[in-house]
Amino acid sequence: MSERTDSLAVALFSEIFTVDQLARNRLSRAMPRGMELSHFAVLNHLARLEEERSPAQLAQSFQVTRAAMSNTLAKLEWAGHIHVRPDWEDARRKRVSVSPAGRKARDAALQAIAPIVAQVVEEIGPERVRAALPVLRELRERLGAG
Repeated sequence: MSERTDSLAVALFSEIFTVDQLARNRLSRAMPRGMELSHFAVLNHLARLEEERSPAQLAQSFQVTRAAMSNTLAKLEWAGHIHVRPDWEDARRKRVSVSPAGRKARDAALQAIAPIVAQVVEEIGPERVRAALPVLRELRERLGAG
């Protein structure tokens, strides 16, 4: 790699890390009381899939340890936002699905963050955001493959 390419890579990832931190802070403050960003992410994932997942599959999807996912799932189950049941084919495993209360909590969180996200997109411009998406997707795919 050339010095110029190294500098470009550092600038790119510096911006990504800063955007991630700023977005997390801003969206976390907007979450409904008691809802954490990680809770919303899991509820949103399960609601969009509309099917059960194992804790291991969820941990893999979010690139976190099984212990971290178990902690998040325990909090969501305690709040009544998910259902956890034994896997009927392998009793050692569990299956997780979003509950009706979890869908409502997810919808409330979406309603809270939607204006923030929409405002940022509007300020940047929908066309510019649309143009950035393919590059961001490719970055995600390449980093996820490694």
